[in-house]
Amino acid sequence: MRRRVIYTLVTFLVLSSNLFPAESDHAEYIRSHYAKYEYRIPMRDGVTLFTSVYMPYADTTTYPIFLLRTPYSVGPYGADRYPDQLGPHKAFDKEGFIFVFQDVRGRFMSEGEYVNMRPHIPNKQGPDDVDESTDTYDTIEWLLENIDNHNGRVGMWGISYPGFYCSAGMINSHPALKAVSPQAPIADWFWDDMHHHGAFILPLAFNFFSIFGQPRDSLTTQWPAEFDFGTPDGYQFFLNMGPLHNANQKYFHNDIEFWNSIVDHPNYDDFWQSRNILPHLRNISAATMVVGGWFDMEDLYGPLHTYQSIEEKNPGNFNILVMGPWSHGGWTRTTGESLGDADFGFPTSEYYQNHVDLQFFRHILKQTGSQPDLPEALVFETGANRWREFDDWPPSEVTDGEIYLQANGELSFREPAATEEVYDQYTSDPDNPVPYTTTITTDWEATYMTEDQRFAARRPDVLVYQTDVLEADLTLAGPIQANLYVSTSGTASDFIVKVIDVYPNQIPGYDPDSGEANKGAMQQMVRGEVMRGRFRNSYEQPEPFEANEITPVSFELQDILHTFKRGHRLMIQIQSTWFPLVDRNPGTYVPNIFKADAEDFIEVNNRIYRSRQHPSHIKVGILEE
Repeated sequence: MRRRVIYTLVTFLVLSSNLFPAESDHAEYIRSHYAKYEYRIPMRDGVTLFTSVYMPYADTTTYPIFLLRTPYSVGPYGADRYPDQLGPHKAFDKEGFIFVFQDVRGRFMSEGEYVNMRPHIPNKQGPDDVDESTDTYDTIEWLLENIDNHNGRVGMWGISYPGFYCSAGMINSHPALKAVSPQAPIADWFWDDMHHHGAFILPLAFNFFSIFGQPRDSLTTQWPAEFDFGTPDGYQFFLNMGPLHNANQKYFHNDIEFWNSIVDHPNYDDFWQSRNILPHLRNISAATMVVGGWFDMEDLYGPLHTYQSIEEKNPGNFNILVMGPWSHGGWTRTTGESLGDADFGFPTSEYYQNHVDLQFFRHILKQTGSQPDLPEALVFETGANRWREFDDWPPSEVTDGEIYLQANGELSFREPAATEEVYDQYTSDPDNPVPYTTTITTDWEATYMTEDQRFAARRPDVLVYQTDVLEADLTLAGPIQANLYVSTSGTASDFIVKVIDVYPNQIPGYDPDSGEANKGAMQQMVRGEVMRGRFRNSYEQPEPFEANEITPVSFELQDILHTFKRGHRLMIQIQSTWFPLVDRNPGTYVPNIFKADAEDFIEVNNRIYRSRQHPSHIKVGILEE
C-alpha cells in the first residue's frame, strides 16, 4: 500500500529506498560521489525542519543547490544511508548539484504542526506568520550561509504535493532562487485530486488519507500502518460501504482530521478557497517550467492553471509549459511510450528528460552553454503522436467549433433540426453504478483515462453519440466545454461527459500473429469529466434540480491536444455514475452528500435534450494544420 500511495499521489520520492528497486551500480555511484549531511534548519518562528544535504565530493568547482521539499519523507534517514537516486532522473546525479531534501513543517522528522495545503499569508505581520513561502525562503537563506561550495544559485522541483511546495516557495522569490519547476502541482484541492466540479473523487481521497491523514504523535521516520481493504475489488468495497458517512462509522472513527474537514465542507467555502495557491502566485523572479501530463488522473487542473496564473501575474518573467502524454509523474518513472490502451509511438519521457528538463536547470543554475531552445509551450499531440511548439497556450490560432448531439446517436457540427422538444433518456441507479474501469483494484486506476470505453457503451445507462467516419484529420486543442440541457426525475444528479476516439473497424496492416492487441473499433477515451449538478450555477451555493424541468448544465472538461485521424470517429458518451472514481449522487437533494442516508439514494430518469431550442453540444477549439 505504501508503494501504491507513493506512486499514485506521488508520494513520489526519488529518494526513498522503499520506492525504487536497488540498482547497485547507480547507488554506488551516488555513495562514491556525494557526502551526506543531516541538519535541523531553524525557521523564523523557531521551528526546525529536518533537511538532508548531498554534497559532491569534488570541490574543484562550485555547484548549484537543488531543493525538494516534501511531506512524504526524505528517507533513508541516517548520515550513512543513501538513496538510489537523487535528481528527477539519473542524469542529474552525474551532472553535479548539491541536492537538498527537506521534510516540510510537521511531517516525519520536522518540528511544528502540519497543515494540508497550508494557506498562504499575503500580508505577514511578524515572525509567527509562517507559510510555505517563508519556510522556503528561510531554508534557502540558511543553506547559503551554512554550506560550502555552492555557486549562490538555487533550483527547486517537485511532483504533485511537492509541486505545490514549489509553487508556494517561489512566491516572493528569494533572490538566489533562479529556477523552479512545479510538476503536476496541486493548485486547489477542490479542483485537484479531491473533487472534480464538486464531485468527490472517492478512492483517491479515501486511500490517501487512510494513510497520510493519520496523526503523528512525535517525530518519526516511519509511515503509519496501511489500510486493509480485505479485498482487491474496490468497486464492491465502496458499494458495500454504503453512504459516505459510513467511512467514519466503519473505518476511520473520526480519527482522520482532514477527512472530517472534507465532510464538514462539501461546498467551495472559505476552507477550500484559502487553500487555493493560484491567486498568490505573484512576485516570482525565478524562471519557471510547469510540467503536466494529459492523462494525469490527479492533477491535470493544477499545471494548466498554475502556468496560466504565473503568466498573468508575472508579465515578462520566463515561464514555460510542458504537457506530455503521461500519467501522474509518468515523465520521471515511465518511458512514456504508452499508457493503458494508448500508444504514443516512441519514448516521450526520454525526449523530455534529455532535451528539456536537465537543459532547463543546467542553463539557468550553471549558466553554461547557449540557452536551450525551449518554446513557450511544448505540448504533445496525441493521436498524431508528435511534439508541438506553440507561442501560447491555449493556442491563439484555434477556431471555435460546436459539435451537437443528434437523433439516432449521431454527432455533427450542424445544429439540430428538430423544432419540437426531443431528448434521449436513461435510468441511473446508484445501486448499480457505471464502473469507471474494467480493472479490479482498490486504487484509483491510472489507465482509466485512456481505456477502451466499449464496456460502458453497452450499458443502458450510458448514451452514445458519434460522428460519421472522418474524411480528414480533426485536431482539437485547448479546453472543451460541455453545454448540456438536462432534466432529472429526482432533485440531484451528476453528469459525466467523455470524449472518445473511435478506431476503424479494421486496422490496416494489423498482423494477428504479432501478439499485439487488435484495436479495431476501439473506443479510446481522450478526455472525461464529471459535473455535480448541484453546483451548476455556483460552487459556493449548491441548489437542487426541479424534478423533470429542463435545466442547462455547462462545465469544462480540461484541455486536450488530440488529432482524430482520418478514418476514425469522434464519440461522446454521457452518463450519471462513474464508480467508484466518483462517489454516488443520491438522486435526492440533501444539504451535504457526505451525510446522506441510505433512503436518500433513489433511481432517477435523466434526459438529455437535443432540439433547436435546447441544443446540447460540446464547444471545442479546432486547430488547422
